Amino acid sequence: MGPDRPRVVALKQGVQLPDIKPQTPVAALNRPAWLSREETFSIAEVAPLVGMAPTFITKVLGRRAQLSVQDVLTLLDQDAFSETFLPRSKVLDYLTTEREAPAADYQTTAAHLLIEGNVTEALDLLEPGSVQCVVTSTPYWGLRIYKDSKLVHWADGEECAYGHEQTPEGFIRHSVQILFQLRDVLADDGSIWWNIMDSYNTRTQIRGNAAEALRAMQGKDSKSWADHAARRYSAGHSYLKDGELSMIPVQIAQRASRIGLFVKSLITWAKTSSMPEPQNSRVSRGSEFVIHLTKTRTPKFDREAYRRVTPALGGRNIGYESDKLADVWVLPTSSGKNGHGAQFPTALPGRCIALSTAPNDLVLDPFVGSGNSGVAARALGRRFIGIDVSPQYIGIAEAAISSVPQSGFAAATDASTHQELPMTGEL
Repeated sequence: MGPDRPRVVALKQGVQLPDIKPQTPVAALNRPAWLSREETFSIAEVAPLVGMAPTFITKVLGRRAQLSVQDVLTLLDQDAFSETFLPRSKVLDYLTTEREAPAADYQTTAAHLLIEGNVTEALDLLEPGSVQCVVTSTPYWGLRIYKDSKLVHWADGEECAYGHEQTPEGFIRHSVQILFQLRDVLADDGSIWWNIMDSYNTRTQIRGNAAEALRAMQGKDSKSWADHAARRYSAGHSYLKDGELSMIPVQIAQRASRIGLFVKSLITWAKTSSMPEPQNSRVSRGSEFVIHLTKTRTPKFDREAYRRVTPALGGRNIGYESDKLADVWVLPTSSGKNGHGAQFPTALPGRCIALSTAPNDLVLDPFVGSGNSGVAARALGRRFIGIDVSPQYIGIAEAAISSVPQSGFAAATDASTHQELPMTGEL
């Protein structure tokens, strides 16, 4: 197998996903069980788990080389404590659990590489600090049944497919756990661009793609409630009411800050078209969000790429966007070919890549889907690694990326260069 062919990681078989019943579990920290424990931990280990900066931990506890279990309990008692990817009751369990060190047989590529596997496992295959840009559109909570869904055992103890958690808090925790792992593979001046849409806490059938949902809205779905493979209920949450917005994107951004990342921008992606919504009590949604995260205050950032790159790869959308690069991006939606339920347009990852990388830098999409981010990376002359649990989407992405006939920054910026881009038309 050549270095730029898809690497196949052994996986469990796809699973039948259960209904989602967002009942908040009743749980609390069992303090007496920890009082006699003698383990110690570094501040760097503890800080992202208690949602505090190392400097604040020093303010609370004073200067010390290692923190005891009692020190961690003191931090968990602070008003400043805030959950990141573990609930309060699980922090010490996580700190005292032995974890295998990742193998040093890292994967890289001179062009593009696709890895079939769960993202929590596949990220261990990448060398620390090797990725300049992460750009992805993640699964959304409780909205889709994705092909070849696999169970993941998460740090908070839940075992489920990503996007099919029983509560929005579970989805937020798992998103932040992935971001925590991405910190290690990201270059010091790199960027993460995290595309996410919010979900309403409503009682609904969970469908495979937007086309199925549209047919249902048009009265063309003959399935009854019980006929659907999975359903989402709305009762039992500790505070969310039926029909209420879950506020997921903002909570992911807040927790990303608490694990040590910089939240540079919360960008609104204003879609030029969006799905109709059969409701009469609120405005319809026409936007999603892109969270821009970095490891440092001053990451690599090429602002002029907005004016220089062609619109198909994320340059200024003339007629919709001004000459000023702002935090509202007016970009078209994807046509959703190949049966993928949540594609984003090539222009969106193209813009993120162009703004935060240089030619030959390495771009990563941990949820590559049908490969639009890889298409943009190749057309811009960047190296690319994509991860997905679905062998079908790995094949679709490979075909799409390989079909870009010319790779290079010049082709992306020279209007006289003719280049066909799959799923977007010509450049």
